Amino acid sequence: MNYAALKVAVEDSTENTFSATDFATLTKLAEQKIYQSVQLPILRKDATLALSSGVQTLSLPTDFLAMYSLAVYSTSPGGGDREFLLNKDVNFMRESYPNPATTGTPRYYALDGISTPLVQKIILGPTPGANFSAELNYFYQPESIVTASNTWLGDNFDSVLFNAVMVEAARFMKAEADIIAMYQNQFNESFLLLKNLGDGKNRMDTYRSGQVRNPVK
Repeated sequence: MNYAALKVAVEDSTENTFSATDFATLTKLAEQKIYQSVQLPILRKDATLALSSGVQTLSLPTDFLAMYSLAVYSTSPGGGDREFLLNKDVNFMRESYPNPATTGTPRYYALDGISTPLVQKIILGPTPGANFSAELNYFYQPESIVTASNTWLGDNFDSVLFNAVMVEAARFMKAEADIIAMYQNQFNESFLLLKNLGDGKNRMDTYRSGQVRNPVK
């Protein structure tokens, strides 16, 4: 289901016409709810970052939302084995490495506010002693179907997206509480399928974990 088809389906179901701006807002709210509630491979992204010798802070990509892992190559630039850094809080970093001039191969990192309104930054400990390369695996929100027209969610789980938008549309229209509750239940039922995929099947190894089995009564 692309964006145009989504708008037609919601307007037909609600028997209401939405302005382009209002429908775009409702759709983005629905997507945010979905993406923040399930772990899907499409929400993961990799980036190669360059650490600067003597610089303790590192700016993260503008679409960064949360960290999965951060690794530094043991030799510079971009060579040797990956060494995964451990996540610590800022207080630990300040106490363990009070002098930013102390350099070496970073072992820890901590999220440390923003460097610009759109860019999250981290601090490293110890401060990089060379121009190391880092590999970042992180959570981000993909481009909205509003601007992309077609997305993985719309193509593979259009029922979840449709029902999520219906909930937002009902609230926007100030529908009766029982109508909103009905749409919410329909969303919950369809979302369970996506949850089973993202937090279940996609996080299993059949060799190690076995296949999904339902109990026999």
